[in-house]
Amino acid sequence: MKIAVVILNWNGIHLLKQFLPAVIKHSENADIYVADNASTDDSIKYLKTNFPTVHIIKNESNGGFAKGYNEALKHVKADVFCLLNSDVEVTENWLLPIKKSFNENPETAIIQPKILDYNQKDYFEYAGAAGGFIDKFGYPYCRGRIFNTIEKDIGQYNDETPIFWASGACLFIRSKIFKELHGFDETFFAHMEEIDLCWRAQHNNYNVFYNGKAVVYHVGGATLSNSNPKKTYLNFRNSLFTLVKNAEGNILIIVFLRLVLDGIAGIKFLVEFKFAHFIAIIKAHFSFYASINYLLRKRKINKPQFKYYQTTSIVWDYFINKKRKYKSL
Repeated sequence: MKIAVVILNWNGIHLLKQFLPAVIKHSENADIYVADNASTDDSIKYLKTNFPTVHIIKNESNGGFAKGYNEALKHVKADVFCLLNSDVEVTENWLLPIKKSFNENPETAIIQPKILDYNQKDYFEYAGAAGGFIDKFGYPYCRGRIFNTIEKDIGQYNDETPIFWASGACLFIRSKIFKELHGFDETFFAHMEEIDLCWRAQHNNYNVFYNGKAVVYHVGGATLSNSNPKKTYLNFRNSLFTLVKNAEGNILIIVFLRLVLDGIAGIKFLVEFKFAHFIAIIKAHFSFYASINYLLRKRKINKPQFKYYQTTSIVWDYFINKKRKYKSL
């Protein structure tokens, strides 16, 4: 099995300096690629000078995570693509459990490793933790992370188990299935496109798995921090995109209730004087309304037909029922 580790870069020379050496050191028998999204810093020059064995792919523009990978992976030949954020520290032998799992489970399309916090290495990291799920209204959560409650890693998620979505911070996918699914939806630009991809894979009867025997450490927020209103905009908008495209059931009722919950979130931002985030939610909704026809066309193609959620409302469970950990749901 040939694995290609593909790192998407945009003006991230400082991250390449910090994390690329470990990727090269610990990724034996894998090809290493850096796909550059039209950086204006010295990333390309630095790579050519210091890492001549790394393959460089130059994208013509910064199309975000979705288009960036779609364009780059056209130039990569491998059995499995590993999409790796530039702010991830990999560990010794991290690829071995992933290869074993793919070889033993031919129906598995996508795998996520255990993602821990680079700055607190005995805690899970927000973006993925020990594998992701969503509730009926499209709010994502993880084993090891529900909203801002992060669990300490004490071995409780050292298993191999099906999950609903794998984090784009470190996502392994069979190349033939990535191509079959036509890659990421580029209208997302960034954030939650991996949830959409995993959902579409399951529409096609493929499995998404978590493997706790493979471990990486993620900084998180290196490209776009949680305090940035643009991230709020993308998360709220793209979550609605994902729901309409993929959710089984009466989508009008589901989306209406989701919009009500988003309104409550907006009021919370107002009370906290986070006016830019409140405006970001409003902009997300207008962008969603403008995209309805496109999303409904995609919904006809996907033909949603399976129950996608374990808990009806993670918002209710977390804030009302005070369930802070995945195992209490």
